[in-house]
Amino acid sequence: MLFTLVKEVLGTFVGLLPIANPFSAAAVFVAITQRFTAAQARGQARRACAYMAIVLLVSLFAGALIMKFFGISLPALRIAGGLIVARIGFDMLSPEPDPEVGETQREEILHMTDLAFTPLAMPMLSGPGSIAVTISMAAGADNLWDYGAIALGIVLVAFASWLVLRSSRRVVARLGSTGMTALTRVMGFLLVCVGVQFIGDGVLHILSDMGTPGAAR
Repeated sequence: MLFTLVKEVLGTFVGLLPIANPFSAAAVFVAITQRFTAAQARGQARRACAYMAIVLLVSLFAGALIMKFFGISLPALRIAGGLIVARIGFDMLSPEPDPEVGETQREEILHMTDLAFTPLAMPMLSGPGSIAVTISMAAGADNLWDYGAIALGIVLVAFASWLVLRSSRRVVARLGSTGMTALTRVMGFLLVCVGVQFIGDGVLHILSDMGTPGAAR
């Protein structure tokens, strides 16, 4: 049982970390906290990761209720989540130039006093992809131990994200633009793999429910 729980914790960590992608968020974090003192920037990083954990934990424990309320089946959620995750992965593999930000928007961002929830926690660290994957994991949980293992994995992802953001200036300087691009593409490839796996699991589940095991094979 212990091995199964550890496997679930690691599976949650490995599945969510590339989607949260704190290394990509680190570059943005450095840019939007330039006017902050070091202590203020660390405070923003700490609150952003706490908000991220709260958002994903709420998605975890309320996921089943949300699915039941909207009448969403687990295979449908897996397919939808897989499409979202795969799309994010493809965008990371072939990134497009950043859209031009208007002067008004730029000024608003630079003069915000609290960036922890928006845009750091939402949508950068805990966006639609992270939420979809978390709800999918919740739908596959069978008991409280499973929920606890997934919750621990979420907390570990938030902690790892905090470590990256806290050291974001050193991380960005050490990796450089080439290193950040390479890391983003590696994580993008992993996300595509995760998305395809989710889609495949959902399709196989639907075929199995239709009583066509030959087709599922």
